[in-house]
Amino acid sequence: MSESRPAPGAQTLARGLRALELVAHAPDGAAIQEIAAELDVHRSIASRILSTLAEARLVVRGGDGRYRTGAGLAALGAGIHSTLRAAAEPAMRDLAVELNATVSLLVTEGPEAVALAVIEPPSSGYVLSFRTGSRHPLERGSAGLALLAAGPARAGEPEAVTAVREQGYASTFGEVEPGAYGVAVPLEPSDGIPTACLNLITYRPEIAESAPPLLVDAAKRVAAALA
Repeated sequence: MSESRPAPGAQTLARGLRALELVAHAPDGAAIQEIAAELDVHRSIASRILSTLAEARLVVRGGDGRYRTGAGLAALGAGIHSTLRAAAEPAMRDLAVELNATVSLLVTEGPEAVALAVIEPPSSGYVLSFRTGSRHPLERGSAGLALLAAGPARAGEPEAVTAVREQGYASTFGEVEPGAYGVAVPLEPSDGIPTACLNLITYRPEIAESAPPLLVDAAKRVAAALA
């Protein structure tokens, strides 16, 4: 019996998706030859794949000849992010009220943690806040640790990430905002949804100490809403 092989159309689709993934993860963009080498195809084939992706506005070719993600990909991502926000925001609002602290939803974007949604408590007093779209390196802060822990274990990963995976939450002090406590819980992986976490920031140590079980329960609610 002959060995089963993917149909030409399926193989082309797989290559296109892989090329898009390679471009999305290249901080300085990707050249045609680099894509060809990764796909193990001739340069002309890689060029056709990238041209097709460019026609769909999923990638764009810069003046330096390198390809970077385009507006079409951002539009697709916006739909996914809307689904995640809709599932998370009710639980986030409840947390913000119960703990009287700012709660945020962060996702992984390359090597950074990015705030997708921020909910402040409905209080007239002073609260610690930051803007939607704020970002910081994954290696810093409770949210970064939680996002790293949401992925598979890696050889040589920081001990702090392993600890988060074991205890179910991350807790840091002053790593992103001076003098502030951060507590974060990774969200359970869900098909089609980016790696994400719920994060709380506060200047009050007693709130940070009481937050982990409430964040864990909130993360379960979000997972149920996404199921």
